[in-house]
Amino acid sequence: MINHYSILIIVLINLALYHQSTATRCYECSSAQNPKEDTCGAYKDFEKEKHIPVECTSDESHTPGTFCMKITKQGPRGFIWDGRWRQVIRRCGSVAENGVTGVCNWGVQENGVYWEECYCSDDSCNGTSAVQPKFLALISCILFGLFSKLLISSAILGV
Repeated sequence: MINHYSILIIVLINLALYHQSTATRCYECSSAQNPKEDTCGAYKDFEKEKHIPVECTSDESHTPGTFCMKITKQGPRGFIWDGRWRQVIRRCGSVAENGVTGVCNWGVQENGVYWEECYCSDDSCNGTSAVQPKFLALISCILFGLFSKLLISSAILGV
């Protein structure tokens, strides 16, 4: 009987987290837009309340696409972009080199600049690097299933 409850809970959580939208909405900004002020989160936390996510398929989007991206570049020493050593770009994306979302790729360019590109497909997901709610729901369901199985096993064994 507990297996039916586990399945029901998983379905209900997925339904609660599922939202239908016409297009993915992403934050779009670049630390190069305003060299005198950090509005894209290059040096301090990204302030979501100061930005409005745009639909990636609309005319508002500077780079139309189907998922969100966050690109970070950081120089090894000194200044590399307009007197700054770090650059952040948040935008919609249309082609990921690895073809998947929900992951980050990183590397070092020949000139020593570290780069990181993160891809995601939930609305406004490029506004932070925190763990996504759907991932937490999945982990919660797995833990609930394991805990339920442990309780049933201990009840059967009389422990």
